[in-house]
Amino acid sequence: MKLRPEHLKSHLQQGLQASYLVSGDEPLLVQEASDAIRAHAREAGFSESQRFAVDARFAWENFIQLTAQSSLFADQQLLILDMPSGKPGTMGSKTLQTYLENPDPNTCLLIITGKLSGAAAGWLKALNKHGVHLPVWPVDAKQLPGWIGNRLREKGLTANADITQLLAERVEGNLLAAAQEIEKLALLQSDKPLSEEAMLAAITDSARFNVFTLVDSALMGEQKRALRILMGLKAEGLEPILVLWALAREIRQLANISFALSQGHSAAAAMQQEKVWDSRRPLLQQALKRQPATPWPDLLRYASHIDQLVKGVVKGHVWDALSTLTLALAGVSVRQDNNPSPQPSPLEGERELFFQN
Repeated sequence: MKLRPEHLKSHLQQGLQASYLVSGDEPLLVQEASDAIRAHAREAGFSESQRFAVDARFAWENFIQLTAQSSLFADQQLLILDMPSGKPGTMGSKTLQTYLENPDPNTCLLIITGKLSGAAAGWLKALNKHGVHLPVWPVDAKQLPGWIGNRLREKGLTANADITQLLAERVEGNLLAAAQEIEKLALLQSDKPLSEEAMLAAITDSARFNVFTLVDSALMGEQKRALRILMGLKAEGLEPILVLWALAREIRQLANISFALSQGHSAAAAMQQEKVWDSRRPLLQQALKRQPATPWPDLLRYASHIDQLVKGVVKGHVWDALSTLTLALAGVSVRQDNNPSPQPSPLEGERELFFQN
């Protein structure tokens, strides 16, 4: 069966199952769920523990031998299989399926993998039927303040919504840093209500972003957050060409979809033609709905101009230009009138070039 991580504690209180799978690409949550299962197994008498790294060269004969020895000598043991790929191979899949369908009562099996994708293999179907699967999902930007608030309360701390939002902004994209900062606050603040001043003095700016969160934020029209992410990428030393690649790829898709719509094609057909994943279609639809008349070809030409800036072919401020492109994708109108203000912004020259015909 599948189990949500937040229900794991109450589940373990009802008794330990024979097999568990913890999967996901959020290291902190995967580690915490795995640790909780291991701790409960020890309390249940599974004092012996063996851990194996499973890759393409893993000898599944060892697994078969270990489970057979456990049955023979009745020693309770915890077997942990670290399998980042989630793909045990043909022999491994058959071995696991056979075991999961008839598990050893003296063995608790814990499988830890990265995010699972694709069709469910036989071993995974067997585990869902006979064991417990905890799929762990990342905490997104909207969920993070609530996650932080719950975490603070677990440590005996109280904080209002503004404080949790501020902490969320400082650690967004880095859940491990969020947990570490909360631990630090628990040591420094004891049971006192958190103030903004105390929180700012105690934590560091641990936000960790990537180009994909930047693009998603821009597509959702989150203008301030998109710029903050962009500045975070700049501060982390990310090469601007990588940022440009991510933005231009999305704009190119939007340009193609917009053209297809103008030719009478449906949005579903246009996105299928562009091979847009189902999970990403709402984001692109949101951008198209927000700015149906946006000159996407102009944005592409501007992206080409930024490419020239990056290569040093033309002079200009690369990150300012990327800011302009990000804002345009997020829905900000950067079109200038015929009478620019006496004191233009740092992006003014880039914006003028942006809309030259």
